[in-house]
Amino acid sequence: MPRVRWGRTDGEWGFMSDQIVLLRPDDQGTADGQSSKARKRQWGAEKRSEPLSIVHPAPSRRKIVLGRIGVLTTVLAWLGYVITTVLKQLVDNPGAGFRFGAETLSYLVVVSFLTFSALMYLTARQGALTRFRAHRRVPRGELDRHFFDYSEGITVLIPSYAEEPEVVRGTMWSAVLQEFPDLSVVLLLDDPPFPADPDVLRRLEATRALAGQITETLKEPAARVNAAYARYRRRRDQGPELDPGTEVERLIAEYQYAAEWLEAMAETESVEDHVDEFFVDLVLMGLARELRLVILALTAANAQRKSPGPERIAELYARLTWIFNARVSTFERKRFASLSHEANKAMNLNAYLSLMGGTWHPEQTADGTVLRPAGVDDGNVLSVPDTTYVLTLDADSMLLRDYCLRLVHLLESPGNEQVAVTQTPYSSFRGAPTRIERIAGATTDIQHIQHQGMTQYGATFWVGANAVIRKRALEDIVEISTVGGFEVRTYIQDRTVIEDTESSVDLGKHGWTLANYPERLSYSATPPDFGSLVVQRRRWANGGLLILPKLWEQIRNRRGQARPVLFREILLRVNYMASITWASFGLLFLLAYPYDSRLLSPLVFLAALPYFLAMGSDLRDCGHRFSDIFRIYGFNLVLLPVNLAGVLKSLQQALTGDKIPFVRTPKVKDRTAAPALYVLAPYLIVAFSLLTVWRNWELGNWGNAAFAAFNAVMAAGAIRAYIGLANSGVDMYLGVLNWLYVEPKKPKALPPAIIPKTPEQVDWESLLYHGDRRLNRDLRGKNDRRKRAGSV
Repeated sequence: MPRVRWGRTDGEWGFMSDQIVLLRPDDQGTADGQSSKARKRQWGAEKRSEPLSIVHPAPSRRKIVLGRIGVLTTVLAWLGYVITTVLKQLVDNPGAGFRFGAETLSYLVVVSFLTFSALMYLTARQGALTRFRAHRRVPRGELDRHFFDYSEGITVLIPSYAEEPEVVRGTMWSAVLQEFPDLSVVLLLDDPPFPADPDVLRRLEATRALAGQITETLKEPAARVNAAYARYRRRRDQGPELDPGTEVERLIAEYQYAAEWLEAMAETESVEDHVDEFFVDLVLMGLARELRLVILALTAANAQRKSPGPERIAELYARLTWIFNARVSTFERKRFASLSHEANKAMNLNAYLSLMGGTWHPEQTADGTVLRPAGVDDGNVLSVPDTTYVLTLDADSMLLRDYCLRLVHLLESPGNEQVAVTQTPYSSFRGAPTRIERIAGATTDIQHIQHQGMTQYGATFWVGANAVIRKRALEDIVEISTVGGFEVRTYIQDRTVIEDTESSVDLGKHGWTLANYPERLSYSATPPDFGSLVVQRRRWANGGLLILPKLWEQIRNRRGQARPVLFREILLRVNYMASITWASFGLLFLLAYPYDSRLLSPLVFLAALPYFLAMGSDLRDCGHRFSDIFRIYGFNLVLLPVNLAGVLKSLQQALTGDKIPFVRTPKVKDRTAAPALYVLAPYLIVAFSLLTVWRNWELGNWGNAAFAAFNAVMAAGAIRAYIGLANSGVDMYLGVLNWLYVEPKKPKALPPAIIPKTPEQVDWESLLYHGDRRLNRDLRGKNDRRKRAGSV
């Protein structure tokens, strides 16, 4: 039995155990900040740990043709259903009554929307296959030549809140080891800077120390490769004719040193889970293998008594300096009273973006430290360099070694001058130890293909886990306001909790485009348990409807500029933002309402068949199982109430105008307890489906009975696999306790006695800074007393 203690959850008090963590909406870490050991592997977890290839295999002609046949089959099957079933039933039953007519219309609407989403999946998939077949990787030599003597810089921004230090460390190292000439990595810590909890403070201090530790670790290799490069340039510029064999041997020695340094670091790393394994094998050893490939080529050149030219040798030396010369720092916006403290990732990024390119003087006030533009004579200043590009990277994500090189090269290629954002939609870490993490990862890999295909039709959306952004594009969409006398610059809107989707539309309104790079160069963690998955998916379901009006505005603007938005792009964008709404309500209707069996038809199944066959094929290509289509169906069933809650939150925000709190996904290794309602709802789905089976069996509606039985089996299997029977009981028990517990009312505080202060006791700084903040209250009090006196 785990030890239990009291703790807050969702604004109320409840039990918290050593194994179970209940989080407030603004939390995203363990209650005590401690991480667990490696998670125990479940039966049915992922056995494969090696990731997929960086470059997508070129699809065969047969695969592309079958995809086109699938699109055509879906359209024809839907048309056939409308003609042979819906219209036929309405014609053959003219006196069936209003109820049958309403059922027919509503069933047609549900089937049509679900078929439309399946059609958009097949369309985007075809776009992805086309791009994968046409993609040709830029040779490494061309990248080295393009970035040799390169003068533009990139700043990597890693927003972090209550993360485990080890998670942040892996992300930072994957950014630091990017091969880029001018690279700055900034960790944007959003934790309260002075926590009272000693465990939280210990975790925060460990995270703060990461930048210094990484900088110190890089000193030795950076000094060596910088010196080697400088010596080569002096020999080339000042000395006589260089000896090619000697120069190649010297270059081999430097690459040997760099590879051995990375391999030594990999040997010292602690590998506790599949994410640690990825960091060691793909981030550290992957770069080391790249360097050893160069060693092999140079050794072969030496053996053949040949050598690269002097310029190529200089490029290879420069490559080593790109690896080890990153600048690493930490920034905490909540230390400054003049910056926005809104509790979301977007404003954390906006706070730093607003400072870039400026020099700021910290000034102490009664409210804390504020940043003001620095004057010429100011000594203590905060200088924030500006760069041409900004890379945003979630603290649970990792990049492969040449992410920055290849994506910036794309932005600087002819024809891409108006591309504002480029990214590689993230893939999942392989080797997931839990069933739910494996299936969540499978859906992530499917989404990667979908996003790649949407670029084919100009319908790219920014996916916030990672992206390279032109700073100039952000300046085009910035909104400036004044809060408390200080300027607040909002580049990335925080009106919704899917800020990346809204920013995509904002950029489109200003004439910018977005593009996905057709390779796998980024990976991100998927929730390891049902509780953390609830937090993530509820956030994903919230906000798409609120952004649709901006899309219509973009369409009108483009028409006025004689650059109309293509119809396919509109359909894909609307499906991306709104499909979770109609899919959730449609599935709810199919589960709950006893539709007339005369409306069922094999053509409905035929219209959906290409979608499931294509998804199964994509899953198999991504290293998963074809049968995972059934597991994903059950996965979506247990997430149905979560998605509905997110949609209802969007409608609530649309009606009230209140901003929905940003709920971050917990990045922890302990299990996160789910709200009792989201655990109970899947059981109700199973119970109602079984009731539907019995009722339709009695009536002889075999089609409805079979569909309900299928749902009951899939949902029951998903509960067992993804939530767990024991965990379900614990979570519902805790939910009941939280509902029953009422915090004792505190006695009303008496007004403080007014005690005259001596001059030595007066807070003169607050008086000078704020003035008398009681003035309006005192005036209201005097007016109230006058009114009462006049009425007597």
